[in-house]
Amino acid sequence: MTMKKKLMTTLLVVLCATMAGAQTLPYQNPNLPAAQRADDLLGRLTLEEKVSLMMDTSPAIPRLGIPVFHWWSEALHGVGRNGYATVFPITMAMAASWDDALLHRVFTAVSDEARVKAQQAKRSGDIKRYQGLSFWTPNINIFRDPRWGRGHETYGEDPYLTSRLGTAFVKGLQGDSDYMLAAACAKHFAVHSGPENIRHSFDAKCSTKDMNETYLPAFQALVEDAKVEGVMGCYNRINGEPGCASDTLMGKLKEWGFDGYFTSDAWAIRDFYQGHHVAEDKEHAAALALSKGCDTNCGDTYPCLMDAYNKGLVTEDEIRTAAIHLFRTRFRLGLFDEKNGFENLGLDDIATPEHRAVSLECAEKSMVLLKNNGILPLDKTKLKSVAVIGPNADSIDALRGNYYGTSSHFVTFLDGIREELGEDVKLYYSEGCHLFRNRVEHLAQPNDRLAEAAAMIEKADVTILCLGLDANIEGEEGDEGNAFAGGDKLSLELPESQRIMLNKALETGKPVILVLAAGSSLNPHAEKAAAVLQAWYPGECGGTALANILFGKVSPSGKLPVTFYESTDLLPEFTDYSMAGRTYRYLNGNVLYPFGYGLTYSSVKLSKAAFNKADDNCTVTAEITNTGSRDTDEVLQVYVKDLESPYEVTNYRLCGFQRVSLKAGETKSVKMTLDKNTFTLINDEGERVPGSGRYRIWVGISQPDELSESLTGIPCKSIEISLQ
Repeated sequence: MTMKKKLMTTLLVVLCATMAGAQTLPYQNPNLPAAQRADDLLGRLTLEEKVSLMMDTSPAIPRLGIPVFHWWSEALHGVGRNGYATVFPITMAMAASWDDALLHRVFTAVSDEARVKAQQAKRSGDIKRYQGLSFWTPNINIFRDPRWGRGHETYGEDPYLTSRLGTAFVKGLQGDSDYMLAAACAKHFAVHSGPENIRHSFDAKCSTKDMNETYLPAFQALVEDAKVEGVMGCYNRINGEPGCASDTLMGKLKEWGFDGYFTSDAWAIRDFYQGHHVAEDKEHAAALALSKGCDTNCGDTYPCLMDAYNKGLVTEDEIRTAAIHLFRTRFRLGLFDEKNGFENLGLDDIATPEHRAVSLECAEKSMVLLKNNGILPLDKTKLKSVAVIGPNADSIDALRGNYYGTSSHFVTFLDGIREELGEDVKLYYSEGCHLFRNRVEHLAQPNDRLAEAAAMIEKADVTILCLGLDANIEGEEGDEGNAFAGGDKLSLELPESQRIMLNKALETGKPVILVLAAGSSLNPHAEKAAAVLQAWYPGECGGTALANILFGKVSPSGKLPVTFYESTDLLPEFTDYSMAGRTYRYLNGNVLYPFGYGLTYSSVKLSKAAFNKADDNCTVTAEITNTGSRDTDEVLQVYVKDLESPYEVTNYRLCGFQRVSLKAGETKSVKMTLDKNTFTLINDEGERVPGSGRYRIWVGISQPDELSESLTGIPCKSIEISLQ
C-alpha cells in the first residue's frame, strides 16, 4: 500500500469514528418525551453522580454535557435576588386586583425576563444561585391568621380566589410553548402559615375536613389545572408528619396526577433530627425524605445520601426515581437543546416600558380605598399646599416587599405626589417619625421630626400621611428585623412611634388622608381620618399609582383578599390551625373591613341577576350600571351557601368573580362561570360529597353581610335555587 493510500485510509477511519461519536443519543434527541430522555441519561450516570445531581446546587458533568444547574430561584412578584428586573406589586397586592387575566400578563412578562437572565448567566459560564429557571414560587398557603409575617406573599384567605390567581401565575410563568419558559413551584405544601419562630419544630394539628376544604384546594388546582412543575414541602409537621416527608400529602399528589418534582424547603430536612425528632441523625433524615418522595434537598442533608445508601437506608431505585423527576424538568425547560424557541430574547426584554406599564396597572388596580368622606379624589386646582408626612412617604422598602429584584426606577409615594403637583402647589415633606424605633416596640420613642411634621400639617390644606410597615418588620424568619417575633406581627396596631404621629396629625383638625403600606391587615384606629387607602407594597411604580388615585386620574378598584380584623385578641390562638372563628367563611364579628370590600370613586346599581345551568356548566348573569359620573372598574363577586347540608361552612363561600370596566353611565350584562365545586361540600371525613340541592346564591360587589352593605351602600342580589 502506498503512503498516499495509507493516509487516505487513516483519514477515513478517523472520519467514521468522528461521525459515530457525533451520533445523537436518546437523551440528546429533542423529539423524544422528557421522561424518556431522562431515563436514558440516568442510565449513563454512576450512582454517585446521580446523588450529586439531587442537590439544589447541581454540579456539571462535562462528559455527558450536563451543565451546572441551581434549583433555587425566586420570582414572587418579578425576578428576585438576581439584579435588574421589573418589580411588580407584592403578591397580596396583586390578589387585591381580583384580576386573573392581569396576573397572567404579569407573569408572562416575568418569565421573559427570567429566561433572558438565565441565558445571560449561561453565556457567562459562571452560573450562581437565583440564576436558574426553576422558581420556588408561588406561595399559595391560605392566610388564615393576620399575625403571620409572610402573609403578604400569599393570595389571601380564600381557597377559590387563591386557586384562580395561582393558576394564572403558573400558566403565565410556564408559558404554553413546546418548552417551558420557566418552572413554577407551588409552596409550602400544605398546612403552613406560622408562627415563623417555631416553624422548625411545630406540629400543625388539622382536621381532615379543614385540610381538604381549606388548605389543599389551591394545591390541587395548580397540579391538576395549571400543571405546575414543582411542589415544595413545608417546614412544620402536619398531624405528626413532616411536610417534606408526609404519606398523606404525597398520596394527594399521586391522586392528582402530579408529574413534576418535589423539593424540600431550605434546610427543612435538617429539622427532621434537630427540631421534629422524627429521625435520629442526618442519614436517617435523608432516607426518610427520599423514601417519601422528596426529589431534591435545599440544604445540607442529601450530601450524605451515599452514606445512607452504604448503610442500607436507601435503595438505588429510590435515587434513580428522584433523579429522573429532576431531569424531566430540565428537559422540559429545553436546557439540553440548542434551539428552544427563546433564542431571540435578550437584554432589551428586561424591564421594558411595556412591563413597567403592567406593573403600574397592577398597582393601580390593587390599592383598596377603605374609607372616603368625600375628600377624594383631590382637585389640585383648589389646593395651595399639601403635606406629605411619614416614614413610608419616601421609602423604597415600602414599595418592594420581600424577595424583590432591582428596579431601574422606584417611584416613592413622595416622588409620585411631587410629580403630580408640579410647581403650582407647595409641597411640604417630613419623615415625622421612625417606622419602628430600634425595631422593638417597647423602645419606641417620639423623635425630633414630630414637631416639624405637626407644623407642616397645620400649614397645609391637606395631609397625606404615609404609615404602615415594610418587609423588614413583617416577613420570613431570618429576613426580618423584628427578631423577637420571627417576622410575625404581635398585633394589628401601628408601631407606637407611628401611633403618636397619627394622633398628632388628627388632633390638628386638618384633613388627613391615611395611606397604609403593609402586606396585610392593620387597625390604625383612624376613625377621624378623612380617607384611608391600603396601598400594600405596590412595586416600582407605587408612587405613580398612588398619585393617579389620589388626584382622580384613576378610580380605585381593589378589593380586600383578606379580612381586616379589629383585634387579634378576639381571634383563636395563633398556633390553632382549626378554621373555626377564622376568615370570612367562619367568622362571627371582629371585622374592621370585610373580605371582598373596597370603594371606588363612582357608584353602581345591580339588577337582573339570574342563575343558569346547562349540563355541568353553571353561570350567574347580572346587569351592572355605573350610575356615577366617573369611569371605574368594579369586581362582581358571587357567593353560595347550601341551605340544608351540615357540612356547609358557617357563613358562605366565594364561587365566582369578574372584574368589569364601566364608563360613567354605562350598563353591562356580565356572565360569570361558577367554580366546578360550587354545589359540592367536604364532609367530616374529608370527602367531597354532593350538596343538599337547595342553595342561596348572592351576587354583588362585596360579601352579602350587613357590614359590607353598610360600607358600600349596595346590597347583594340574592337567588334561591333548587337542583334536586
